[in-house]
Order: sequence, then structure tokens, then C-alpha cells
Amino acid sequence: MRIEEIKIRTAAPSDAAALLSIYAPYVTKTAITFEYVVPSIDEFRGRITHTLRKYPYLVAEAKDEILGYAYAGSFVDRAAYDWSAEATIYIRQDLHRLGLGRLLYDALEAVLRKMNILNVYACIAYPDPEDEFLTKNSVQFHAHLGYSLLGRFHQCGCKFGRWYDMVWMGKRIGEHPENPEPIRSFPDI
Repeated sequence: MRIEEIKIRTAAPSDAAALLSIYAPYVTKTAITFEYVVPSIDEFRGRITHTLRKYPYLVAEAKDEILGYAYAGSFVDRAAYDWSAEATIYIRQDLHRLGLGRLLYDALEAVLRKMNILNVYACIAYPDPEDEFLTKNSVQFHAHLGYSLLGRFHQCGCKFGRWYDMVWMGKRIGEHPENPEPIRSFPDI
């Protein structure tokens, strides 16, 4: 597979089974997500639908096969935070380090800019030390894309009988004027 063959498109609720097949191993075999139980397809379909009401939910696919996905959501549910969003990304585990993550995040950030979002944040599980369930790869990936470490919460999540830290990373993707343009919802851009 070549990066030129990959298409980025908006996810649809009908993609739930394919997206869940990417997400499920992260739940069952890693501490990348602090979720313990793999959601049902109906639950996952509902998550996609909920996100798409206001924010982008993108998939990377080649030859009609979904390879990964990224989406954004509300950072904090208060009006003053409207210009900030939280980003999430999952790539099929056998396809890491091929450029899919950058491709998805570049597309996600482009859409967020059109929405007048100015800041993007990522909440990332962080090991101290690394183990078979969690490495520092996600932090390194975000740093490579220009995200900065903003804060660290020590031993705030327990999974597989081990305590993990959580870090926040962030990136400014727009200028911060005194009177920013109103936020536009994803379906409206």
C-alpha cells in the first residue's frame, strides 16, 4: 500500500463495525485507551453519530478498506472553550509508522481550521515505565506533529492491574484574535 492510494473521507454510522474492529484490540490488549470493555456496534455507531452532529470524524481507506480513523470533540463544555477541540486517532495496529496518522491528523486539522477551531488537544495515556501494554509512541507521534506537552496527571488510570499516567498535549492551529470568528459545525462547512 502506498500513501498516494489512501483516501480520507467522512465516516458514516455504517462504518461502525469496521471502525470497531480497529478499536477493539486497543481496548483488550493495550492501555492506550482506559476503556475496559469493547463497546457494542450499536454503541459505537451512536458515538459516530453524536460526534458528526458538530465535529469531524474521518477515516483513511484504501481499496474500500478502512485503515484508521480520527475525530474531534468538545474540549470542555463551556462557551469560552468553543475554539478548542480534543482530537483522537486510532490506526489499525499492523499499519503503524506508514504515514497514516499524519495524513489523518493533517486532514482533521484542516477541517477544524475551517470550523474556526484554534487549539487542538490530545489526552494520552502515558507509561512510567513503558511496558507491554503501553509505550510512549503516542506522545512521540504528537510531538512529531508539533504538539507540546501541557500537563501530566500521575497514576490516574488503572488498567491490567497497573497504574498509568495521563498527559495532555496541545497545538495551536490558528491565530487568536481578540474577537474570534464564531465556531461553525462540521456539517455546515
